This record gives sequence, C-alpha cells and structure tokens, in this order.
Amino acid sequence: MTIDVLIIGGGPIGIACALEAKNKGLSYVVIEKGTLVNSLYNYPNNMTFFSTSEKLEINGIPFISKNPKPTKQEALEYYRRIVTSNQLQIHLFEEVESVMNKNDGIKRVKTSKTEYQTKNLVVSTGFYDLPNLLNVPGEELPKVKHYYNDPHFYALQKVVVVGASNSAVDAALEIWRKGAEVSMIIRGKEIGERVKYWVRPDVINRIEEGSIKAYFNSKIKEIRPNHVVINSEYDQEKKLENDYVLALTGYQPNFDFIRKLGVKYSDEDKKIPLYHPQTMQTNVKGIYLAGVICGGMETHKWFIENSRIHAKMIMEDIA
Repeated sequence: MTIDVLIIGGGPIGIACALEAKNKGLSYVVIEKGTLVNSLYNYPNNMTFFSTSEKLEINGIPFISKNPKPTKQEALEYYRRIVTSNQLQIHLFEEVESVMNKNDGIKRVKTSKTEYQTKNLVVSTGFYDLPNLLNVPGEELPKVKHYYNDPHFYALQKVVVVGASNSAVDAALEIWRKGAEVSMIIRGKEIGERVKYWVRPDVINRIEEGSIKAYFNSKIKEIRPNHVVINSEYDQEKKLENDYVLALTGYQPNFDFIRKLGVKYSDEDKKIPLYHPQTMQTNVKGIYLAGVICGGMETHKWFIENSRIHAKMIMEDIA
C-alpha cells in the first residue's frame, strides 16, 4: 500500500505534522529511530524550557504547566498524551536506512524493520543527534562527554565545560552546586548573549566571585587522561587538571541524509537547505522539511514555537 505521507522524526514538530495529516484525512506514518520525542528525552533531567507552555502547544491542544516555564518531564507527558489520545500512527525505534525516488514519483523508504511506499516525505529530524566536535587529540577519551544529563554524576570532580551557550551555562552552574570544581573554556570574550535572561547574571556572578573559573578567548588544544591543554588569547598554553570534559558546543542536523535525498542548499556555507517558504517543499518534488532542520547550521533560528506552523503549511500543500 502507498501512503500519502511518511514523516521522519517523532519530535514535537513530527507529531504536529501527524496531527495535521490526520485532520486532513491523509494516510500517514511517523518513523522515529528512538523513543517518543527522543531529543527531549535526552535533554538534561533538570532542564526548564526558555519558552512558556502556551508557546510549546501544538494543534491548539492546551499545555498546562504548574510553572511559568515548563520542565522536561511536563513536556514529555504533554507530547505523549497527544500521541496516545489521538491514536497517532508512530513507529518507534525504527531507523530509516535508505530512500529511493521511483520514476512515478513514489518514494520507497527502507527502514531497520520494513519498507514503505509514500507519495510524500516530510523530514523533521531535528539536530540533537550529531554534536559539533572539537576535533582535537584526545576527544575520543571516555572522560569526554558531548551530552549532559545529571549533575550528581560529577559531584566532587574536576570538570571542564566547553562552551558558553544555554546548555553549557546550565551544566556549569548545576555541577558547581553539586560540589564539583568547574572551569569553563569559552571561545569568545563573554557569556553568550542568547543565554536565558534569568540564568546569565547567575553565571556571571559566579565567575566574578571566583566560584567558577572562566577562560575567555580560549580553546582546547589537547585532551589527556588527567588534564587538558588550552590556548589562551595570548597563545599561551595552560594545563588544567581535570576528571571530565563536557564539550557542550552545539549540535547539527544530519546533512548527509539530506544530501542523499537530493536536496540542495540555498546557502552552502551555512548549509541552509532549499525549500519553498510557503509550502516547505524542497527542490525535490514530494520532499518537505519541517522544524529546526530548515535552518541548517543556524540551529538557533527555528524552535518549537516558531516552526509549529510548518505542519499546517505542508499538509495543506499535500492535501
């Protein structure tokens, strides 16, 4: 059987696409290689969203939170209840292996479990699965982590946090409050301007009072079992003894997968894919993009709150 739409990615925007497809009477299936809303599931346990709950709502379904800013656990419950209450067709722990575009426009999608035929393909895979690597010697050591979960793990340890974005700042503060000795390696001259406005003063104060050591205009040159080597703004090498390195330098979409689909870029340097702004259809007929993947390397441009509309635009075009 050939379905109308195959949606790759079971995150909030993939769920929004499924709801719109169902509302339009289209046959659809969502394929997710991990658990439901897999990226959110892998966020830090204590994470609080920057957005208020109403901005995370999809399809007009109310998101009730007991706090002004909802937590990770509240978001997981919200999106899970949407899926179960609406009996959405989502296949979990199933990874797409290949996509073949047939001469009649039908796309044959092979996964780790089965094969599908679909008239249209929606790619809503986010960006959280592929970290931006430091590309320095020693990055493969077990002490180096590109994801952060629970601060208790790092209690009483010497931890180097690389980065100055929201994830790096949250991790540095939480780990320090669990009794770790925290050093931040920051490429720029200050804490990132996009850090949550209620968190930024906290980390700046901790740095100024000396509770958290910050090395600005610096980068890691090498990671060794018991220390790291950094370069400062004056090209002076400095060794920092440490137990763990948290390289929270951001993430990127799966560009290899997009390229294999035949999707071109409107901006090669920033890897921004080519798509129609009113329909979200790419240069390949029947292949659409939704969510943060539309921003290429500029992963800060698209969020749940401003890309929810992609689902409606795509399904209206297909219908």
